[in-house]
Amino acid sequence: MGVLCLVRGALAVNAGKHAGLRPTLPRCAPGPAGIRVRRYSQDTGSRGHAAGRFVCYHLPHRTLLKIQGRDTSPFLQGIITNDMELLKEPERTAMYSHMLNVQGRTLYDIMLYSLNKAEGGHGVFLECDSMVKDSILRHLKVYKLRRKVIISPCPELSVWAVLSQQNSPNQEATKPELNSPEKALVWEADPRTLLMGWRLVLQSQVDPLDIIASCQKGDTEEYQRHRYAIGLPEGVNDLPPGVALPLESNLVYMQGISFSKGCYIGQELTARTHHTGVVRKRLMPVRLSSPAPDLEEGAALQTQSGKPAGKHRAGAGDLGLSLIRTAHAKEVLTLKSCDDATVTLEASVPDWWPKDEKIN
Repeated sequence: MGVLCLVRGALAVNAGKHAGLRPTLPRCAPGPAGIRVRRYSQDTGSRGHAAGRFVCYHLPHRTLLKIQGRDTSPFLQGIITNDMELLKEPERTAMYSHMLNVQGRTLYDIMLYSLNKAEGGHGVFLECDSMVKDSILRHLKVYKLRRKVIISPCPELSVWAVLSQQNSPNQEATKPELNSPEKALVWEADPRTLLMGWRLVLQSQVDPLDIIASCQKGDTEEYQRHRYAIGLPEGVNDLPPGVALPLESNLVYMQGISFSKGCYIGQELTARTHHTGVVRKRLMPVRLSSPAPDLEEGAALQTQSGKPAGKHRAGAGDLGLSLIRTAHAKEVLTLKSCDDATVTLEASVPDWWPKDEKIN
C-alpha cells in the first residue's frame, strides 16, 4: 500500500497565464480559486506487484477511429477544444481534447494521435469511450460536409495504458523500451498528465508483453482505481455528455484546450468563463467512508449542515470523482445511497494540479 501524504495547501486562479498551450507537456498550470483542502497521493493498487517495473492495462472501454485525408486538421480544428496546429510541432504527436455542443457542454472526451508512416500519415487516430463510438461517428459526419477526409472505426486495434510502478508526482518515469517498435501503432506519453504513463495501440492479436521489457499485465479495475485516486476523469460516466462543463472538469489542467485558436463549436461560453476567471465548482477526487456501488447517477452532496455542495459522478470502491462547490471543498460532505444510508466523503487536491507559490 502507498503512504498517504497530507499537506495543507491553497490554489489560486490566474486566468491570464492560460493564453494558449505550451508546445511540450507542462507539469502544471494555474490552479482553482477558493480551495484549501488536503493535498495527497493515494495508493492505486499497481505498486503492489512483485515483479516488473511497468504494468500494462488493456482498456476495452476505449476504442479508436481513424480520420485520414488532407483536410483532417482543418476539419477537426472547428469541432474540438484544442489546437490541431500543436500536432505539427516536432515530437508532439498526441493531444487531449473535448468536443462540445453548441451550449458549451462536453459531449465527448478524446485523445488524438498522429498517424505514423506505416498508417499512411496525413491523419489521426481518435481514441474515445467505446459506449459513444457510434454517436461520435454521427457527430463527425454531420460536420464533415465536403471535407476531404475518410472516417472509419478500427475494431481490429486495442488500446493499452502502461504505468510505471515507480512513478510519482515529483519524478517523471523513464519511458520503457520496445523490443519491436514497428508493432506499436501508437506509443506516446499520455498527454493529460505524467501520472497516467503512456498510451499504446496495437493490433488486437499482439501481446504487449512481447514488445515491452520489464512489463506485466494488470487488471483494468486497477487502472480505474488509479484514475480515481489521482482525480482524472475519462469517459461518459465521469463526463456525462451534455452535462459536464469543460472548465469545471479541469480541461485546462489536462492540457486539453487552447484559448488562442480560432472559433470552434461551444467556444463562446467556455471562453467567457475562462476570461472571468471564476470557476465555482471543480471535479475532484474523493474518498468515501465506505464503498457505495448503488449510488444514483448525480447523487447530491451536502455539507453536514445540509447545504448543497455538488454532485457525485462515478467511482470504484471507496474512490471516486465528485463535482464539488469549491466553497465547501475542505469540508466533510455526505450523500445518500439508494438504500437511504448516509455515506461521508472527503475531497483532495490532486498532486498533478498546479501548486500555488504560497503553499506552506
